[in-house]
Amino acid sequence: MPHVTRKWELFPGRNIFCCDGRVMMAPQTSVFYVTVCLIAGTSGLFFAFDCPFLAVHITPAIPVIGGLLFIFVMSTLFRTSFSDPGVIPRATPDEAAYIEKQIEVPNNDNSPTYRPPPRTKEVLVKGQPVKLKYCFTCKIFRPPRASHCSLCDNCVERFDHHCPWVGNCVGRRNYRYFYAFIVSLAFLCVFIFACAITHLIMLTTNDRPFLEAVKLSPGSVVVGVICFFSVWSVLGLAGFHTYLTTSNQTTNEDIKGSFTSKRGQESFNPYSQGNVCGNCFYVLCGPAPPSLIDRRGVVTPEYRAEQERGGDENVIINNKTYGTVKTVQPQLNGLGVLTNPNSDVSGSINNLVTGQHSPSQGRRIESINGSTTNSVSQLVANEIPLASLSMTPLDIDEIAPLPSRHNLASLDTSVIPSVAVTTPLSASRLRLLQDTTMIESALDLDSLEEASVGRGSQAGLIKLGAV
Repeated sequence: MPHVTRKWELFPGRNIFCCDGRVMMAPQTSVFYVTVCLIAGTSGLFFAFDCPFLAVHITPAIPVIGGLLFIFVMSTLFRTSFSDPGVIPRATPDEAAYIEKQIEVPNNDNSPTYRPPPRTKEVLVKGQPVKLKYCFTCKIFRPPRASHCSLCDNCVERFDHHCPWVGNCVGRRNYRYFYAFIVSLAFLCVFIFACAITHLIMLTTNDRPFLEAVKLSPGSVVVGVICFFSVWSVLGLAGFHTYLTTSNQTTNEDIKGSFTSKRGQESFNPYSQGNVCGNCFYVLCGPAPPSLIDRRGVVTPEYRAEQERGGDENVIINNKTYGTVKTVQPQLNGLGVLTNPNSDVSGSINNLVTGQHSPSQGRRIESINGSTTNSVSQLVANEIPLASLSMTPLDIDEIAPLPSRHNLASLDTSVIPSVAVTTPLSASRLRLLQDTTMIESALDLDSLEEASVGRGSQAGLIKLGAV
């Protein structure tokens, strides 16, 4: 039979899928196997050394209770680890272009700076303002309480945290199973530890030394040591998530202090149901939401074409291009010709700022629809990889004064260092470049005084190039 391609095979995140898409886990699963070995190994020693003795001398219910707890712990662990935590699908190219169009800010062509579109929104939840952040990877405005997991590379609904011990993210769809796992694991640790200590104490009766008891049941000592060092962290984690459940918070919100009063402003949790019981029923007993990703769906030709078109990252709407800026040659017969990505783009600092090259170059940085890029912030907004432009270092003291403006046409560009376009970086790092360096403020050329700008200075180069 011909191979049927499932959607999990084209999934854009870093998750690992098994059993034809039925099992979904995080990319790093080594710690998860350590968890399974610890629980299974400790329980195996308990059933081998302690249960036979205690079932005879105390009650046969001890191995039954231990077996039920072990089965419940392992089932909740596997349910948490192998399920979809609530991954939010990424936007299609058309959806991403529509979002960019909706948040686009009109800019004045005569302005020397470019106003990028806002990347946050505010909505009211029970009168409390909640900020929605734009995800540059998924191309969506994340819903309230959602966050992007950097390890799995997905936006997760009601994101709590990424837990390496269970090998998966903990979100809206598997939080109740995670909570049941840590609470039942705490009971299992306490139960096994108490049974192991009881077994050793009963062996030391009738004037039998402790070392002889250890020789008779060495597994009880190993079980007692493992449980002693594990029970404190497990109990603390169970207590912490009990507090989060009763207050209807997530670990992410609690660490960030999302609902704490700041600067004298009163703040409250808009997602709380008003009481402890209501929050517990809402978090643990509410209806389980369906998965938003069709992992085992069959890939149709239309779906495959949409996924392949998503790699272009360029959508044109109303003669405006939303996507990555590329380097093209001047238009030939009305058609833009793509340049060789390995070729050099000659220019200077002012070319990077204004997007203009000298007349003798014959190349310029343009968007797909042919409009010339006119500022660094516009390059950032259109996701051009500024950080990937490698430039030869210049010594400011060695820059000679430039000729007058009417002699710019005869300027020899053979000595100007070249700029090579390499592999693009992510848009989030470009936004970080813009925010941390305050490029727009630095390139507000109209605010520069003529007297304060020297002809040989770098600011003079930028200002002269902008004119």
